[in-house]
Amino acid sequence: MAALAEAKRQNLRWIELFYTDVIGGFNHIHIPADAITPESFDEGIPKLDGSSVRGFREIHESDMILLPDPATFATIPWSSGQGGSARFICDVLVGGSHEPYSHDPRGIARRTVDVLRGAGYDQSYWGPEIEFFVFDRIHLLPSSDAVRDAWGGSGYSIKSSEAPWAGASDGHGSVRFKEGYHRAGPFDTLEGIRSEMCNILADSFHIQMDAHHHEVATAGQSEINMRFDALVPAADHVQDIRFVVRNVARQHDKVASFMPKPIFGDNGIGMHMNQSLWTGGTNVFFDPADRYAEVSQTCRYYIGGLLAHARALCAITNPTTNSYRRLVPGYEAPVFIAWSRANRSANVRIPFYLKGNAGAKRIEYRTPDSAANIYLTEAALAMAGLDGIKKKIEPPAPVDSDIYKLTPAQRREREIRELPGSLSEALDCLDSDEEFLHPVFPKSLLETYAEMKRDEQLQLNLRPHPYEFYRYADV
Repeated sequence: MAALAEAKRQNLRWIELFYTDVIGGFNHIHIPADAITPESFDEGIPKLDGSSVRGFREIHESDMILLPDPATFATIPWSSGQGGSARFICDVLVGGSHEPYSHDPRGIARRTVDVLRGAGYDQSYWGPEIEFFVFDRIHLLPSSDAVRDAWGGSGYSIKSSEAPWAGASDGHGSVRFKEGYHRAGPFDTLEGIRSEMCNILADSFHIQMDAHHHEVATAGQSEINMRFDALVPAADHVQDIRFVVRNVARQHDKVASFMPKPIFGDNGIGMHMNQSLWTGGTNVFFDPADRYAEVSQTCRYYIGGLLAHARALCAITNPTTNSYRRLVPGYEAPVFIAWSRANRSANVRIPFYLKGNAGAKRIEYRTPDSAANIYLTEAALAMAGLDGIKKKIEPPAPVDSDIYKLTPAQRREREIRELPGSLSEALDCLDSDEEFLHPVFPKSLLETYAEMKRDEQLQLNLRPHPYEFYRYADV
């Protein structure tokens, strides 16, 4: 096998097996390079205790198997001091039966591909746009004492030499709030680090890069774009990007964050999802006869499905309590459920850079953020769109004006609904509208996921917030 031959040629001592948990965490285990054989790609490697993984199995049924995907071979460039290592991304199998594990996010993405093919779409392409922050430091108060954290108060501070609040000793505060988009050096202090990240992603992880740049917010908000790919490989690439971004930032004594809204008063980070369906090499979203946006009726039904299920989708695409600090008016993040050509205040946008380009025709779903589990996000969006096609859900008329400037009466007249205002509300929406996910999402997974996420909301609700002290401590 070519991957094993390459590992032997490079004299690598370790193989890292990566898999993704229900929340989206990228987990791994090292095994000696000579412990993986050609048979391992058929039989798997029994090295996983599922009871220790978030959202997986109970202690009495915990034996699981990691099945490496040979197409995901990559070398870890910073591992040379450990003897060198390569990695594979793995699917998760059930011990004994050797069946795909129903809660494995990558397995759900694979099932989504099968369902789309069964519906007549032999390919789908996905182009997630990955945004993140790179800070100098995040200080938590207190940093470790669990007792003081629970009863004595807590807080945080963000240090960034790029930010307006940086002192003279920290830097010059070069990027003002909401003025960072495409800034060049010396204002963009991270262009070298981002280039290093992208070089590693291209050279070691074999990802075709598209662009990188500073984003709108201050304090190192960045975006890395990769070239679109098929559903599962695109999700794998997103996991790789997050992995490389975090590690390279750490090597520069900085901290990368995918927290959706870490800075009050400035833009948060999204994960815009570009997507299209294809059959026999033809983009079924494209119709040159459509005068509005060159989109087909199939594409309109797909959009109709996304809009119909947008509130339920938020439980998966915007999965943290902090996600709903981003989904507020005034910061480009979409708050209202609508579609449009080129309009960035709608949560479904038809990019319209090039007229008559069938290959580039796609829809951009702007709601998700970078905290989302990418495998579950792609699967959920595909199922919502497919449901729209099956049920022929016609979307409301497109909205070409700035939705934030419309009055409530005007929004009602145009059938523009709002996205949920909290994780708890999003979970309620999912609870009442989950049937469209059932072709690929087991009900047991949705129950487990909702239980974990409701506990996150509860833990936030239980704790006093620093702003509450500002408002109420001396009342």
